[in-house]
Amino acid sequence: MHIEFQKRVAADHIPKRTAIKKWLLEAMNHIPEKIPSHQNEMTIRIIGREESAELNEHFRHKKGPTNVLAFMDKPLAGLAPDTLGDLAICADVVKQEAEEQGKLLESHWAHMIVHGFLHLMGYDHLDKGDAEKMESKEIEILTALGFENPYQ
Repeated sequence: MHIEFQKRVAADHIPKRTAIKKWLLEAMNHIPEKIPSHQNEMTIRIIGREESAELNEHFRHKKGPTNVLAFMDKPLAGLAPDTLGDLAICADVVKQEAEEQGKLLESHWAHMIVHGFLHLMGYDHLDKGDAEKMESKEIEILTALGFENPYQ
């Protein structure tokens, strides 16, 4: 898996690329049946509040910044893209949420990476049943990585 990293903010609380890649690889190991064999690239863009708010309003029609946005790549005119999609993660929102929720920053970063990746794989939390499936998968992956259940 090739992961392109784009860091658009300067902050000392952003995890190292090796950690992010480790978290993604563990997530992939838990859902290999969902990953198309021809899709072997993705982009992770670490952004600030302003860019996050712009993307959130433009694509989700919601005001303000958010922790993670997932953009699935879809085939155009029958062509299969090489990429799984893109994640845009707002570093400041992740840090703020970790502080407000009393979570370790690394743990919350891992959760946001796994959460965004699962969105790229088609998981969602729009209704109770889907939310339970997604949260269960997140807990499974994060536990395998040595992190606590993020929903407790």
